[in-house]
Amino acid sequence: MKLRTPSLLKPAALALLISAALSGNALAAGNPELETLKNELDTVKEKLELTLDMLEGQGGQDGGHGSSGNTTVGGYGEMHYSNLSNQTTGGADKKEIDFHRFIIFLGHEFNDKVRFFSELEVEHAQTDKDGGEVAMEQAYLEFDLGPDTVSRAGIFLVPAGIINETHEPPTFYGVERNPVEKNIIPTTWREGGVSLSGRIQPGLSYDLALHSGLETGLMSGTKTINYAVRKGRNAVREAAANDPAITARLKWTGLPGLEVAATVQQQGDITQGSDSTAGSATLLETHVVWQKGPMGLRALYATWSLEGTGPAAVGADEQTGWYIEPAYKVTPKLGLFARYNQWDNQAGDNTDSEYAQTNIGVNYWPHPDVVIKADYQTQDVPAGKDEFQGINLGVGYQF
Repeated sequence: MKLRTPSLLKPAALALLISAALSGNALAAGNPELETLKNELDTVKEKLELTLDMLEGQGGQDGGHGSSGNTTVGGYGEMHYSNLSNQTTGGADKKEIDFHRFIIFLGHEFNDKVRFFSELEVEHAQTDKDGGEVAMEQAYLEFDLGPDTVSRAGIFLVPAGIINETHEPPTFYGVERNPVEKNIIPTTWREGGVSLSGRIQPGLSYDLALHSGLETGLMSGTKTINYAVRKGRNAVREAAANDPAITARLKWTGLPGLEVAATVQQQGDITQGSDSTAGSATLLETHVVWQKGPMGLRALYATWSLEGTGPAAVGADEQTGWYIEPAYKVTPKLGLFARYNQWDNQAGDNTDSEYAQTNIGVNYWPHPDVVIKADYQTQDVPAGKDEFQGINLGVGYQF
C-alpha cells in the first residue's frame, strides 16, 4: 500500500523557501544569528528530503505494492472439548481437545466499486498430522456492477444452506456445526468460479454462480466412499474442471427477523469423467431462519439426486437430510437451544443407513463477538457404526 505524505510536504516546502530566502549573501553576511538559523534550516531540509525519498521508495511502483485503498484485517477461531462415549460394542470413545479452526481474514477496498476478500484457515492447529491443513477458504474479487448488483470472481463459498456462508462461532448454536449441513450441503463448501448477486426488489435477492464442481466416486484410493458428496470437495486445489456446476438461489427477507431461501445446483458429472457408471447430480435445498424477540427457529431440508447405475447400486443416488432447531434467549447474553438432525448419504436403498442426532445446549456471549458453548448429544446410527453420546464444550470468537 502506498504511503501518503502530504503532511510532510508542507514543512519541507517551508524549509526550502526559508532556506532559499536566507541564502542570499546580502542577508546572511555579517549577521551571525541569521547565518546560524540558515544552517539549522538546511539541516532540517536535508532530513525532510531524505524522509520523503524513503517514503516514496516504499510506496511507489518500484515497491510492488498497491497504490491506494483501505485494508482490513479480521478473523475467527474456535476450540472444542469432547467427552463422548461410544455406545457401539468395541467402538473407541472420543475424548479430546482440539483447536478446530483458526482463520485470518484479509480484505482490501481498492475503491468504492472494487474489493478483495480472503480467508486463510488452519485446521486442527497443525498440518503434520492427519486431518490438519492450511487452506484458502475464500479469495475473490468483488465488483459493483450497479446499485443492486455485484459480481465475484475467485474462490467463494457456495450460496447454499444456512451456515455455509455465515459460520463464525458466535453466529450459531452448538459446539460443532450441525451434521446435516456438514454431510449433505456439504459445509464448509467453497469453489472457484464467477457469480452474480443482486436485489430484485426490497426483501428479495438472488445469487447465480458458475463454478468448479464436486469430484466423488465409489472409491477414494483404497477407501470406499460410496459417492458421498462431502468427499467430493476439492477446495480449488488443482481441481478437475471437466464438468463445472451451476448454483442458483432465491432469498426472501421481506419481514423483519425472517429469512426464507431456496437453492438449486446442477452438475453434469459428479465424478469429473472418472466413473462411467455415474452421471449428473442435482442439489435442492430450502431453509427458514426466524427470530422474534427472544424466540428463534432454524429449519433446513436438503437432498441430492445422483444419476447412474454406480450411485444407485449403493443407494447413493439419493442423499437427504433435515434438521429443526428452536432457541430461546433467556437474556441478551444467554441462549438455550435444542436441535434434531437426521441425514442419510445412502437413502436410495432399503438398508439401514440413516443417522439421527439430538443436541441440547447453551450459548453464553460475554461479548457479542465472543461465545462460550456447551451441549449434550445423543445419536441413533446404523448397525455397526460408531454411536457417540456425551458432552461438548467450546469457546469461539470473531473480530
